[in-house]
Amino acid sequence: MSRLLPGKPVPDFTVPMTDGGKFQLSQRLGENFTLLLFYRGVHCPICKMQLRDLQRHLADFAKRGITVVAISMDNKQRAEKSAEEWRVDDLMIGYGLSENLARDLGLYISSARPGSDEPSVFSEPALLLVKPDQTLYFASIQSMPFTRPPLDQLLHGIDHAIESGYPARGSLTAKASA
Repeated sequence: MSRLLPGKPVPDFTVPMTDGGKFQLSQRLGENFTLLLFYRGVHCPICKMQLRDLQRHLADFAKRGITVVAISMDNKQRAEKSAEEWRVDDLMIGYGLSENLARDLGLYISSARPGSDEPSVFSEPALLLVKPDQTLYFASIQSMPFTRPPLDQLLHGIDHAIESGYPARGSLTAKASA
């Protein structure tokens, strides 16, 4: 599994969106940050709650100059189902994230449990904050579906980062693993 490092480039990628458009990271970078929320898929009730919460906070992110997108490995039909059934129509929802790209982004990958409605392969949840220069600022990459970072705390941290010029943390990781 590769690991994205703070202050290092996040690979550019493109995924289709449920509204018929495309999301390409390099073309949609926010004024201050881009929030990439990776969710497990339509089968996940915790993802439903998280995406609804994210939609409620879209204006909070927008006023801070942050582009927000939620992305899964779901196919088009499953992604459209989540957008419709979860009533998150204001949220940009990307789908079709490839397993290879998910691995390049450092996401954990799981397989379906027997008898579940999970797809055969899907990524576990993650939040990435990408700076306008397309480098990683913040990462929360999870191996389990529960205990998601609270968006209010994230917004508070973003306010502090913007106001004080707080640097990306964790940059010594590469030196320690070298």
